[in-house]
Amino acid sequence: MKNIGILIFNRAEELDFIGPLEVFGMTAKLRPNSLQPFTVQQEGKEVKAVNGLRVIPDYSFQDCPKLDIILIPGGIGSRNEMKNSQTLNFVKRAAESCDLLLSVCTGALILAAAGILDDKRATTHLEALNELKAFPKVTVDHQRYIRDGKVITSAGVSAGIDMALYVIKELYGSTLCTDVARRMEYVARTE
Repeated sequence: MKNIGILIFNRAEELDFIGPLEVFGMTAKLRPNSLQPFTVQQEGKEVKAVNGLRVIPDYSFQDCPKLDIILIPGGIGSRNEMKNSQTLNFVKRAAESCDLLLSVCTGALILAAAGILDDKRATTHLEALNELKAFPKVTVDHQRYIRDGKVITSAGVSAGIDMALYVIKELYGSTLCTDVARRMEYVARTE
């Protein structure tokens, strides 16, 4: 069973974390005991996402179980989180033991601020490419998603679904990936 911690914060972009959550949740239904996705927020308090969705997290930074995978969404609130030392420390600690570190959209800015993208290729939302380029140790390339070692960054919003399906394909093979996408009635771009 792989624990997938999905970071949430005020003004996160809903689809950035809900899209991958759907992929991971559907995978868990189709392959029981494979994945356990859950949400994590600094203090375990409710957040209000960018379009008004209110989400109560499963865990705080303090009581979060050991993570195998962490997913960092983007959104307007990512600019605050990339300056939040508690968030950056949580992400750095997770990076030490995680098998995979994932970001969607401007979640890449949080990874960059934590130093995790140093000497790596990465992508983000097309309108935030210059913000990511401000980190001189990051090689920025606009792709749907980019894997560099155990870090996978994806472009804006819906690209997170494709990235999550790619992760399922890498972990469990193309048959399960195809089945998850079919059950979601989604045409995947995992190549």
